[in-house]
Amino acid sequence: MIVFDTIYLTIFQEIIKILIINNSAKITIAKKIVPLRKETFMADYFSSEFTLGILGGGQLGKMLLYETRKYDIKTKVIDPSIDAPCRIACDVFQQGDLMDFDTVYRFGQNVDLLTFEIENVNVAALEKLESEGKKIYPSSKTLRNIQDKGIQKQFYKTHGIPTAPFNILQDKNELHALIAQKERPFPFVWKSCTGGYDGKGVSVIRTAEDIAPLPDVACIAEELIPFKNELAVIVARNPNGEVKTYPVVEMEFHPEANQVEYVICPARIETSVAQNAREIAEKVSEAFEHVGLLAVEMFQTNDNKIIVNEVAPRPHNSGHHTIESSYTNQFEQHLRAILNLPLGKTDSKVGGIMVNLVGAEGHNGNVIYQNIEAVLAMDGVTPHIYGKKETRPFRKMGHITIIDKDLKVARKIAAEVKRTINVISN
Repeated sequence: MIVFDTIYLTIFQEIIKILIINNSAKITIAKKIVPLRKETFMADYFSSEFTLGILGGGQLGKMLLYETRKYDIKTKVIDPSIDAPCRIACDVFQQGDLMDFDTVYRFGQNVDLLTFEIENVNVAALEKLESEGKKIYPSSKTLRNIQDKGIQKQFYKTHGIPTAPFNILQDKNELHALIAQKERPFPFVWKSCTGGYDGKGVSVIRTAEDIAPLPDVACIAEELIPFKNELAVIVARNPNGEVKTYPVVEMEFHPEANQVEYVICPARIETSVAQNAREIAEKVSEAFEHVGLLAVEMFQTNDNKIIVNEVAPRPHNSGHHTIESSYTNQFEQHLRAILNLPLGKTDSKVGGIMVNLVGAEGHNGNVIYQNIEAVLAMDGVTPHIYGKKETRPFRKMGHITIIDKDLKVARKIAAEVKRTINVISN
């Protein structure tokens, strides 16, 4: 939609007068108008009929919708679950299979711009939509290089991005053969090429017996790298090529579930290491040619080198703290990026720590957030409840952000939060 500003309207009125007096002035005037048109017109995303489509209706989409509401951008969301968290916040909700070609294709035809909050979507449908002129960010090309972890790892090798040595295998037979030939000694990290999330699809293999419970799927056998920190950097990029990175965060993982328990910003690392991490993250972003957000997960090795573990082309768990701690939170930044708007300031206003709220072991059923009132009484603490009605062990049900000028104080409060709140069932 085109919007006239006051200056342009005045000029337009004068041009009409000239055209009435001298019709031969058309060509000269038209040539003068062209650059003015580029400067004064923009797409009308706000309080208009422009519709943003979101593939996936989970918590990431729900938090993105907070920002579309702030800007009054019309939204349409599709998710397999009728009870998806996004349902309460979007303008139009549709239930559908994200891996079904026809479902994704038809959904994309009825929006102006398409994005996603989960990687498990039908890429072929996105490619067809793009061939017909539909704008999709991140692009199908970016997603295809990331969706399969085997392709993703090969991408790093091709582009000279530091990563752990690996083998790509089609099934368990190839995995057993690799071990028999002693090409990948124990211990090593096993990853399924597709379908893994929230700690699923990843195992440390220490003996041959550890292979038995693994699914017989295409996978990666990766060298187990000794490291001192797990880090992440979120990179934002818009179609104009503007790029910004967020401060490096440090992640602490649950030893059993292999899920992030705490995200700490800024990471408690040397300035030189942080700078190197941000530079490598930008290199990864440039290689993928992504638009939107790219979360780059990394290891800081014992000798302070940075190697890339994996990436996610969307808002990410490692950026949830930005809602309270940053000048521009990651969800607003993703929106700015895909709409080709100026990117926001990524500096932190204050130290931030994020605590994941996951379902307690032994609990399945209707969720109860036990002792949440005690957590709400703590200084600098903000809970985010995702809207999932049923809990199960280690399911992500929400997160809590703790902010404080003193990161040590914030970390102590975070530990108290973790001890206090329990996600159980009735």
